Amino acid sequence: MIDPVLLRENPDAVRASQERRGASVTLVDEAIAADAARRQAIAAFEALRAEQNAFGKQVAQAPKEEKAALVAQAQDLAARVKNAQAVASDAEARFAEVAGGIPNLVIDGVPAGGEDDFVTLREVGDRPEFDFEPRDHLALGELLDAIDMERGAKVSGARFYFLKGVGARLELALMQLGLQRAIESGFVPLITPTLVRPDIMAGTGFLGAHADEIYYLPDDELYLTGTSEVALAGYHKDEILDLSGGPKRYAGWSTCYRREAGSHGKDTRGIIRVHQFQKLEMFSYIDPADAEAEHERLLAMQEGMLKSLGLSYRVIDTAAGDLGTSAARKFDVEAWVPTQGAYRELTSTSNCTTFQARRLDIRHRGADGKTSPVATLNGTLATTRWIVALLETHQQADGSVIVPEPLRPYLGLDVLEPVK
Repeated sequence: MIDPVLLRENPDAVRASQERRGASVTLVDEAIAADAARRQAIAAFEALRAEQNAFGKQVAQAPKEEKAALVAQAQDLAARVKNAQAVASDAEARFAEVAGGIPNLVIDGVPAGGEDDFVTLREVGDRPEFDFEPRDHLALGELLDAIDMERGAKVSGARFYFLKGVGARLELALMQLGLQRAIESGFVPLITPTLVRPDIMAGTGFLGAHADEIYYLPDDELYLTGTSEVALAGYHKDEILDLSGGPKRYAGWSTCYRREAGSHGKDTRGIIRVHQFQKLEMFSYIDPADAEAEHERLLAMQEGMLKSLGLSYRVIDTAAGDLGTSAARKFDVEAWVPTQGAYRELTSTSNCTTFQARRLDIRHRGADGKTSPVATLNGTLATTRWIVALLETHQQADGSVIVPEPLRPYLGLDVLEPVK
C-alpha cells in the first residue's frame, strides 16, 4: 500500500494523485480516519498489556492471603486486554482494507486524465511505405504457414492460435535475442511459475481494477499470471535485500494468460489480442532514490530492441487515469502497424516505486543500518505481439518477409518464404 507516514503527514499529495487518476478523493479521508482509529486502538491495547504485565508481577509478589482477590482482578484485566487486542486487530484490518484501495501515488509530471490523455514523448523511425498493397500480419502468417488461427479456435476457442514452422521459430528467435540483451545488461534469467498464490497476486496490485482480466483456479486457490512481473515481484517476498552491490535485476521468461474481458469485437483478427502468449519481462529491485534513472534505463533497452529490428515506433507517457494500481509512471512503446495505419502497444515499462514492496514486505538495509522498502520496476523486452509489427513492416510484394539482421543468427534464415 502507500506509505502510511506520507498519508498522515502529507495527505494533500495523496489527494492530488487521486484527482489526477480520476479516482476517489474521499477514500483518502477515510484512510486517514482509519489510520487514526488504528493507532488509537493499538495504543489502548499496549497500555492495557503493560498494565497487565505490571499487575502480574504484583500478584506474584503478594502475600498468600491476598492472592485470591488479586487473581480475580488479573482475570478481569486479561479479558480487557483480549478485547482491546481484538479491537486493535479489527482496526488494523479496516485500515489495510481502506488504504489498500488507494493506488500508488503518481510521479510529478505524469499527465492527468484518462486513456486518451497521454503525452507523446517522441516518434522514431520512418513509417514503412510500399509500392504494393500490403498484407496484414495474419494474411502473411497464413502465406508463410506460420500462424494457424482456425485450428487454435478448434482446440481452445476464440483468441487462441498455433504458431507453426517459421512462426514458432520467429518467436523463439525474438525471445532469445531479448534474453541475450538482458543478460548483457546484467539481468539474471529466470523461467518463472505461471501459477501464483493470492497473496502474491494481491501484493503486486493486480487484484484491483483489472481483476477481471485474470484467470483464477478456485479449486487450487491459484491465479494464472498475465505477466511474469507477478512471480518476479513475489520472488523476494518477506526478505531484506543487500543492494550494496547495486540493484537486483531479473529477466523472466514465461507463458502469460489474459481473459481479455470487455474486449468483445476488438482485434478479433490475428494475434494482436489473445488469451495466451509468451513474454520476456525485465524486473528491478532498487534503492528508491535511483528508481527514476532505472526507469529510463529500462525504456532505453526497449527502444534499442525496436530500433535494431527496424520498427517505427513512438514513446508515450501514459496518463494517470490509465495507470495500473501499482504504477507511479508508465511509458508505453508503440510500433507502427502499416495495415492499421496506427501505432499499437508492443511494450511498456512501469516504475512502481515502493508500492509493491510495501505490500510484499521487501526491504533493504541502508547505510544507517535501518531497513526500508525497496522500489520495483518492470518492463517488457519481447512478446508474441511483436510478430505483428515485424511481419507487416518487413513484408515484400510476393508475401515473403525480410528477417531483421539481429534475428538472423537465432532464426537461421534471412528471408521467410511463402509456402507453395
